[in-house]
Amino acid sequence: MSDRQLPKWSELKPLLRPKPLTLNATDRRLAGAVTIADLRRLAKRRTPTSVFDYTDGAAEEELALSRARETFRDLTFHPRVLSGHGAVDTTTTVLGTPAALPFGFGPTGFTRMMQHEGEPAVARVAERMGIPYGLSTLGTTNIAELAAAAPGTRKWFQLYVWRDHAPAEELMAAAKENGFEALMLTVDCPVGGSRHRDVRNGFAIPPALTAKTVLDGAMHPNWWMNFLTTPPLRFASLDSWDGTIGEMMNALFDPTMSLTDLDWVRSSWDGPLIVKGVQTVEDARAILDHGADAIVLSNHGGRQLDKAPVPVRLLPRVREALGPDAEIMVDTGVMSGGDVVAAMALGASSVLVGRAYLYGLMAGGERGVQRAADILAEEVRRTMALLGAATVADLKPEHVELAPQGASPAR
Repeated sequence: MSDRQLPKWSELKPLLRPKPLTLNATDRRLAGAVTIADLRRLAKRRTPTSVFDYTDGAAEEELALSRARETFRDLTFHPRVLSGHGAVDTTTTVLGTPAALPFGFGPTGFTRMMQHEGEPAVARVAERMGIPYGLSTLGTTNIAELAAAAPGTRKWFQLYVWRDHAPAEELMAAAKENGFEALMLTVDCPVGGSRHRDVRNGFAIPPALTAKTVLDGAMHPNWWMNFLTTPPLRFASLDSWDGTIGEMMNALFDPTMSLTDLDWVRSSWDGPLIVKGVQTVEDARAILDHGADAIVLSNHGGRQLDKAPVPVRLLPRVREALGPDAEIMVDTGVMSGGDVVAAMALGASSVLVGRAYLYGLMAGGERGVQRAADILAEEVRRTMALLGAATVADLKPEHVELAPQGASPAR
């Protein structure tokens, strides 16, 4: 039998290390978030259902989004050991300019609706992290306001081409005047996708005060208080709109866009031009041949055509077809720094995240976005170190094995 004795205080004291008390409720809430999935759960609790579903949801059965996330979840990493590497360097080059991390913040619409601090909060975090930020045509902060709020951020402007080209020309001129580095032309919206969650929720901009939303508001008083006591929600690049998102997209966006329109955009914008929404090898090649500087393999986060290709699965074929020098970005389904690293290993030049930082924004405003960025950055560093990759350039296709499409069991 073991001998027993009462412990001495000097022996107990090193073991008793109480967790520091965090008085601020937002800081305390965010400190408990270890993953982007944790931030998503916080966001869902703190945001009205229709707003959360608009952010979280996708088109129709949401298969395009779920397949993208399953692809990242089911891949296998192949680490190299005894590589002799020490510190990890996460810097890379995006559009010819250094970036501190291999991901950036992609454009998202209606950001102040998700949380009142909106686009400026996201852009300021991007500046601190040393990564680009894309402002959407359907943003709730205009070009000049964002430039003033985040003057040091690498700012890209995401453009939709409308049936009337004149507003697009004005937006491009404003972006240039306010120091935006690049233009990102989105080309996968000839019509708006059918987002069933939004239809069922009666989602509209601005949110309508129905019996259902009033009841939901009672469960989320902080969101509604911020919504009602901050400047009215509006589309910063549109005069006004009163209706559903799908109705607006169908009324404004030009379904007749062709490569000729791409030539027109290229002639109107003399800075770096990114084309977002590419989903085939043939389109990727044609778009670069027509003067684009970069492409984004994207199915719009699964929000347009359901059952669309999974961008990260398309990536190796596009990289092989276009060669090592083409600038190929990728998005959709990215929920961790490990996902970012996998995409880079498979041939991406950089990765764009959207929902990941929006979950942080809804969970805690600018501090929540910062928490999301910190989580992703730490996961990138840790994954690279565990793979034996000292630099982003060390990441190679042999580090990643994609599971066959459809191999996952039904869940």
